[in-house]
Amino acid sequence: MPTLILVRHGRSTANTAGLLAGWTPGVALDERGAAQAAALPGRLAELPIAEVVSSPLQRCQETIQPLLDARPELRVHSDDRIGEAHYGDWSGRKLAELSGEPLMEVVQAHPSAAAFPGGESMRAMQTRAAEAVREWNARVERDHGGDAVYLMCSHGDIIKSLVADALGLHLDLFQRISVEPCSITAIRYTRLRPFLVRLGDTGDFTSLAPREEPPAGDATVGGGAGAP
Repeated sequence: MPTLILVRHGRSTANTAGLLAGWTPGVALDERGAAQAAALPGRLAELPIAEVVSSPLQRCQETIQPLLDARPELRVHSDDRIGEAHYGDWSGRKLAELSGEPLMEVVQAHPSAAAFPGGESMRAMQTRAAEAVREWNARVERDHGGDAVYLMCSHGDIIKSLVADALGLHLDLFQRISVEPCSITAIRYTRLRPFLVRLGDTGDFTSLAPREEPPAGDATVGGGAGAP
């Protein structure tokens, strides 16, 4: 079965503003995110990518455009199922403001029981994304063979939920996983089990250095902005 390369979109204007973007239109890459996207073709240069699938949201489309420009033989397939979580009434709100909501504690500690007001549950988010991957695995293997490599550009919570699915982790543990903007995660699927072969690889260890203000103990819903 194929190897899936999961790319989180580059840093966005919502990331730097501390907003939970969700499906809010017009959220683009910021200057650093554009630079991250521009570096992506070089990072992936050795990989024979058979297909590119993306969330329909602007920040993901902008992230993969340099790769498509560098490989004109590729075209992008848009798939809503790997789009961001539907945060409903939380969309567009400040993360600092949302931290005081009682539901945030559930999102952090018991996400399998969390459903966003006016949006979807985190279980539904994981289910649709995992179903998309399984369908694309079969399609890529059929069209390109069992050793093919393909790429999906998606969002922090989606990628974390797919990693949890691949590792057989309960969704309640997925907040322990971290994927920074424009990080690369790779999962090699086989007939009996998936293998996680890369997780959140940016090629940059800046985010591991001590900070003046230590990072919060809770996970950032949506994925966070990465290294300062």
